[in-house]
Order: sequence, then structure tokens, then C-alpha cells
Amino acid sequence: MARYTGPKTKISRIFGEPILGNGKYLTKNSNPPGQHGAARKRKSLGEYALQLKEKQKAKYTYGVLERQFRKTFEEAARLKGVTGENLIKLLEARLDNTVFRLGIAPSRPAARQLVSHKHITLNGEVMNVPSYSCKPGDVIGLKDKSANNSAVLSHIKGKNPKFSWIDWNENEKKGTFIAYPERESVPENIKEQLIVELYSK
Repeated sequence: MARYTGPKTKISRIFGEPILGNGKYLTKNSNPPGQHGAARKRKSLGEYALQLKEKQKAKYTYGVLERQFRKTFEEAARLKGVTGENLIKLLEARLDNTVFRLGIAPSRPAARQLVSHKHITLNGEVMNVPSYSCKPGDVIGLKDKSANNSAVLSHIKGKNPKFSWIDWNENEKKGTFIAYPERESVPENIKEQLIVELYSK
């Protein structure tokens, strides 16, 4: 499974951002992990290290392993337009990410679990492939049995109004993937151009 099971705060401290979780401990100890903490002399990162770090950040953010991430990048490179922006669009279109954006699950790992455990339907059919790439017009909802499950319903908070590329129907507990998002609409702090430069070496 494409998931990280180690300490979430450690990952957040590496990047200095709440990549996984709410990052509430970043203010308490915002130093990168490693011996000697703030007293350790840290070299400024070189070009390759910055590019690699940006790729790792994107992989942790969306819960994707290297092989799958590489395939997504290659698909983005084949599409018309800017490769970096296409990459973000494809990552955002993943089913587990869309479930998270719709507010059905509180986090991407939780959304991935809902999909894997067959709680989610796509266009009326049960879909248990988290990496499925949603297409404009796809309708994502809860299976009938899951829609009456109090444990599942307790985590539904509805979509953030900032996400204009998806629509959520509170009464039917269904959402629609309207279109691929524009890069400026995606709030993730990822410098996708560095990832393109890394894979172009």
C-alpha cells in the first residue's frame, strides 16, 4: 500500500510544514529531525537536493509511492500544457484525494481507507481503487450501507467552498468532479517546476 506509517510529526519537521496531520507540534519543535537539533550546522541545499525534497514533499502529501508517482509524471508529460501543472491536476484527480476534498474523510489516508474498504461509489458502482483518476462528470458517493454508518457519517464535514472544481450535495451525500483544477486553485505548497527539472535530468 502507498502509505507512510511512521511518525507524522517527523515528516512535518523535515519540510517545516504540516505535510501529514495538523502540524500542531511544529511551533513547539520546528527544527528538522536529527542529532543536536538547532545547534547542528546545516549546509544550504544544492540544486539536486532541493528538487528531490520537492518531489518527496509531493509524494508524502498525496500518499503516492515512487513508481506510481513516476507513472503519473509521465502521463502529465504526454498531456498538452505545462507538465508541472498537469502533474498537480492528475494528483488532485485521484479518487482518494477527491474523497478528501469533498469532506467525506478528514485526511487523505482516511479517504484512502474508505475507498479500499469499499465504502465509496463511483457513478453508482463500488470503487475500491484509490489511485483511480476521476474524469469531469464523475459522481462520487457513499455506498447505501455506508451512508447509514454513524462512524462514517461522523467524519463528513462537506467540501471547502474554495474548491470550485468539485460539488457536494449534502442531502444525497454525493459529490461531482466538475473539472480538473487550475494550479492557482490548489492550496498545496509544492513547487512542481522543481519536480519537472528533477525528472528531466
